[in-house]
Amino acid sequence: MDRLWSPWRAKYIASGVDSQSSTCVFCEIGNDKENDEKNFVLFRGQFNFLVLNLFPYISGHILVVPYLHLAEFDSAPKQVTDEMMDLLKRSQTALRAAYKPAGFNVGMNFGAVAGAGIVDHIHAHILPRWGGDTNFMTTISETRVLPESLETTYAKLRDQF
Repeated sequence: MDRLWSPWRAKYIASGVDSQSSTCVFCEIGNDKENDEKNFVLFRGQFNFLVLNLFPYISGHILVVPYLHLAEFDSAPKQVTDEMMDLLKRSQTALRAAYKPAGFNVGMNFGAVAGAGIVDHIHAHILPRWGGDTNFMTTISETRVLPESLETTYAKLRDQF
């Protein structure tokens, strides 16, 4: 059996992240304005904030997260969803400037069966994409290979906002 060592994943396992937890990681980050760099918060708007995904599919994976703890998109006030869309647009501009991708994925997952990792707090994903940026590792080994650390990604994107 071959092994691909990924010691950075130990931090995730040790963190005890649990989508069914009584505390919400997004609410904690949203309320912790003193530690934006540590939490990889790129920007704070009036109703939402931008944060790097701690467990990205690819480098540059940004989340748009409302401050308001909401489990359902259709219950979000209009000003929250309007700003979410505006921040997705700003994120696309920033990602294009920092990474020069060939395309983008934008998405939202509502509910565990739809793939939501944090079930009770809506959020949107935006990811830069390039031709051939994924390989057999994800499909066969359920492993992602990322070319840079979150600290490097944060440094590239922070000044874009």
